[in-house]
Amino acid sequence: MYKILVGGLLAAAAFTLSHSTALAQPEIVSGPAAEADCFVPWTADTKFFKFPKKDGPYRIALANGYIANTWRIQMIQTAKAYAAQPDVAAKLKEFKVVSTGEDVPAQISAINNFIDSGYDAIVVNAQNPTAFGPVIKRAKQAGVVLVAFDNILDTQDAINVNVDQKGLGVLWANWLAKHLPDGGKVLEVRGVAGTSVDTDRHNGIHETLDATGKKWDVVEVLGKWDDPTAQKATADAIAVHKKFDGITAQGGDTGVVQAMIDAKHPFVPFGGETENGFRKFCAKYAGEGLKCSSAGTGPAQVAVAIKTAIAALEGQVVPQSIKLPLAIVEDPNFKEGQDFYPDQSDNFFVGNAFPTCGINFTAQEIMGQSKENQ
Repeated sequence: MYKILVGGLLAAAAFTLSHSTALAQPEIVSGPAAEADCFVPWTADTKFFKFPKKDGPYRIALANGYIANTWRIQMIQTAKAYAAQPDVAAKLKEFKVVSTGEDVPAQISAINNFIDSGYDAIVVNAQNPTAFGPVIKRAKQAGVVLVAFDNILDTQDAINVNVDQKGLGVLWANWLAKHLPDGGKVLEVRGVAGTSVDTDRHNGIHETLDATGKKWDVVEVLGKWDDPTAQKATADAIAVHKKFDGITAQGGDTGVVQAMIDAKHPFVPFGGETENGFRKFCAKYAGEGLKCSSAGTGPAQVAVAIKTAIAALEGQVVPQSIKLPLAIVEDPNFKEGQDFYPDQSDNFFVGNAFPTCGINFTAQEIMGQSKENQ
């Protein structure tokens, strides 16, 4: 009797596990996506997922890593602003935010805790693209929708939402090559080491410069996408190398330009991100040689990631990998009130909208939110 009971329990447990695992697997279906203008597949070969529909409202968590720069702070604020919009809030039972810093195991532990706590979906800005294999498997087995954005995950078992980060590096390098046709000495201010964004942008820059066949001397420093860090790194580089012919920076660009001003370094062609302060400088000093390409992606891509998670939970068709458009403006087309805002904070990232997804925020909506865990 005891043996039969145990055997029956084991069989039931095995059935339950296999059944829940089966439910966790998204069905591979034909496109297009439910909102084709928003959920754009990365390539023509991108798979389309259809998850089993769950009844709402949903519990969704944001597992962020690095927080010590303005882009990440604005991203957290944007996530909260999006979750607070009435039509979104109506679909959410709970929205949780945790930032764990540069500690990869801590971020993995946070995701595991969300899985164990029964969250329906987790959106993540990953500190490392390859370290999350076991937790991705756990999420899949538990039926948790996992959506990575910005710094994505090297897997096809989660949904990735991003812009072409390598293409952004290509764009900046082409800008420098256009303005420095004979090559030259370039300062490259990188982001956070080990992240997919930093690696992809760096590779795009170097592959493009190398392909020109010109002689380039590239000096690399770490700016961590942060104005004070990038400003100090730039100041130190100028003190050592004296002069650069061009600059490219992944973020912290306002600080980079300020370091040039403080050191009385001549203004040079610059390929950089979309900070409002950087664009103010680009408009102000264009006539003195600061010829800028300002391109990137606003922190509102977190809102697209949350929107994607909700769509997946509702059983809508979504691509496994979603490609978002870049926000680009280049000299001489910097327009006050459109491309930069003199009365707004230098730290505000411009181009923080994805109209095809119905996502657009005012500075006031975003800055009214906190950066703290909740």
